[in-house]
Amino acid sequence: MRILVVSDIHGNWPALAAIDEPHDICLCLGDLVDYGPDPAACVRWAMTYARYAIRGNHDHGAAHGVEIKGESGYRYLTRVSRRLVWDALGPDERRWLLQLPLMQRFNVGNKRFLMVHATPRDPLDEYLKHNPKLWAKRLKNIEADIVLVGHSHMQYNLSVNGTVVVNPGSVGQPRDGDPRAAYAIIDCSKIELKRVAYPIEQVIARVAASPLPERAKDLLRHSFRLGRLTDAEPEPDPDLDSEDAE
Repeated sequence: MRILVVSDIHGNWPALAAIDEPHDICLCLGDLVDYGPDPAACVRWAMTYARYAIRGNHDHGAAHGVEIKGESGYRYLTRVSRRLVWDALGPDERRWLLQLPLMQRFNVGNKRFLMVHATPRDPLDEYLKHNPKLWAKRLKNIEADIVLVGHSHMQYNLSVNGTVVVNPGSVGQPRDGDPRAAYAIIDCSKIELKRVAYPIEQVIARVAASPLPERAKDLLRHSFRLGRLTDAEPEPDPDLDSEDAE
């Protein structure tokens, strides 16, 4: 059974369309919208092809009409691009985002899978990178062989006390300096973290033709070409409570 895992597409249709992998099951870990110019195409793709899909924080905010405040980095880009998402999504797409679960459990063969956008403790918002110590705490009492997560836009394959945590990275907004679309393939017990080049200039042209402010267009242009956002504020520190403090 060959499983395609995608996450954090963020309205980048050319990046999503570039993934051409044979697979039996497609899984989507959320954040189909915001930033990129083609949110509706990405949502319709997931509606059609994803066997299992879960809600990301951007899906949640866009579907519920949440307005974002902020003038720097990704918060600024979310704020100015979200109104375009509202204009682009039809009632069927918005309804589909609203009904997406926060978690999804299923079995493939003898493997138990858990899908969650961020972490089991905070499915939408907790930001956790490749940190075995913190992941060991987040996986307490979690009965799964493979936990699939997104949100950080960073690829990793981490083994923690018998559980494998896989982050496929971001299809549409990589943040690790590699601008290629990121995804994962799970085939039996083999896990591959993969990248594929896509026509970046095509999505940049779509952004240029959009009604986004010029500052946002410039930030997105650099983020697509560089695989990171140069003026982004530091990512949240997951060590927020005394339980996790050093």
